Amino acid sequence: MTRLNRRRFLMTTGTAAAGTLLLHACGQNDPGSTSQVDVEIDPADAPETPTAKLGFIALTDSAPLIIAYEKGFYAKYGMTDVSVEKQASWGTTRDNLVLGSGGGGIDGAHILTPMPYLISEGIVTDGRKVPMYILARLNVNGQGICLSNDYADLNVGVDSTPLSDAFAQRKAAGADLRAAMTFPGGTHDLWIRYWLAAGGIDPDQDVSTIVVPPPQMVANVRVGNMDAFCVGEPWPLQTVNQDVGYNALTTGEIWRDHPEKALGMRADWVDQNPKAAKALLMGTLEGQMWCSQPENKEEMCQILSRRAWFNVPFEDIIDRSVGKFDFGNGRVEELPDLMQKYWDDYASYPFKSHDLWFLTENIRWGYLPADTDINAMVEAVNREDLWREAAEAIGQADMIPESTSRGVETFFDGTIFDPEDPQGYLDSLDIKRI
Repeated sequence: MTRLNRRRFLMTTGTAAAGTLLLHACGQNDPGSTSQVDVEIDPADAPETPTAKLGFIALTDSAPLIIAYEKGFYAKYGMTDVSVEKQASWGTTRDNLVLGSGGGGIDGAHILTPMPYLISEGIVTDGRKVPMYILARLNVNGQGICLSNDYADLNVGVDSTPLSDAFAQRKAAGADLRAAMTFPGGTHDLWIRYWLAAGGIDPDQDVSTIVVPPPQMVANVRVGNMDAFCVGEPWPLQTVNQDVGYNALTTGEIWRDHPEKALGMRADWVDQNPKAAKALLMGTLEGQMWCSQPENKEEMCQILSRRAWFNVPFEDIIDRSVGKFDFGNGRVEELPDLMQKYWDDYASYPFKSHDLWFLTENIRWGYLPADTDINAMVEAVNREDLWREAAEAIGQADMIPESTSRGVETFFDGTIFDPEDPQGYLDSLDIKRI
C-alpha cells in the first residue's frame, strides 16, 4: 500500500514504522523544493531502483508520461528519480534506446507501437537486436492526415480517391510528390499508406514517402516540401490554425479506436528491475486515468504547452483534446468518440491482436519478411501480463479485458482484419509489396 501526501519530495530514505519503507524525495516538477512528504511502501514492493530515464516526442499521446511526472504519480510508487526527456525525432528515440541509460541514452519511451518490435529484431538498428517490451498502450485515436493548400479545391476527406488523378497530373508535369510520415514502419507511416492505398494510390510508386520529425511537419508543409503528411496532435490542428493546409481526416475515421503509441522499455531494464517496472507502469496508468478526466483536460493542455514540454500555444492543443475538430476546409464537428483516449474503452491495455495488425502491415509493405513468425514476436515483446499486475495493484482490475484479442476489426473501406487469419487479410489487399 502506498500513500502520497503532497507532490514534493526530498530524495533521501528514512526509517518508518515497522513493515514500511519511508521515502523522502524532491518534487519532480519542482526540483529546487525542500518540502518533504512521506511515501510509505511495503519493503516487499520497493523498487530495485528509483531511477528511470524515459523519452518522449512532442505529441499529445505522450501526455500520460508527462502528467505522471508532473503530478508525482511515479514518485507515489517509489520511482522518485524519473526523468522524462524530449527527443528530437523517432530516430533519436531509437538511438537512445539502443544506448540505454548506462550509455547516456534512455531506458524506455513514449513510442510508436511497431518500434519495439523493429528494434528487438534489429530491423531499424543496422542488425543490432535490442530486446524490448511493450508495457502499455498509451492511447487510441488522435492522429491526422493533412494536405497542403495546393489541394484545397479537392476538399479530400476519408476517401483519398480524388487525389489519384491530381497526383498523376502533377507527376506527369514533373512534380516530385511527397507524402511525409514520422518513421518507416511506424504508425503514421501505416496510416497514410493504408489511406492512400484504399484510394488506389500506391505509396511506393505514385508518390515519394519521406520521413519528417513530428515537430517539423508544419514548417515543411508551409514551405512546400510535401503534399500530404500524417502525424499526431497537436500538429494537425496547428496546420489548420496557421492556415498552411487542411486535415483530410482524423485517424479514428480510418479505424475507430485504433491503437497508437505505447510505453516501450528495454527488456533488460525490466528484467533487472521488475518491481521498478511495475511501479513505473502503475504511475503511468494513473497518468492515463488523470488525463482521461474531462475536468483535467484544460490543465493537461496548459502543462503540455509549456516550453519544457511542447512549446506550442495552448490553442493548438485544447480543441482536439476535448473532441472539437475544425478540419480547416469548412468541416467543423464535435467528435468526442474520435478524440485521443488514454484510459476509457480499454485504451491503455496492450491488446496482442493489435500488435499482430501492425506486424502484418509491416509485412505488407516489405519492412518484415513474408515468413516472419509474428505470433512469436508478439509473445516476446507484448507484456500485457505486467499491465494486468499493475492494474490490479492500483484497484483497476475491472479494466482488464476478458481476452488478449479485441477480435475482428473493420476499417472504413470495409476491409476486415481477423487476428486469427492475418494471411487472409493480406490476401484481400490489392496494393502491397508481397
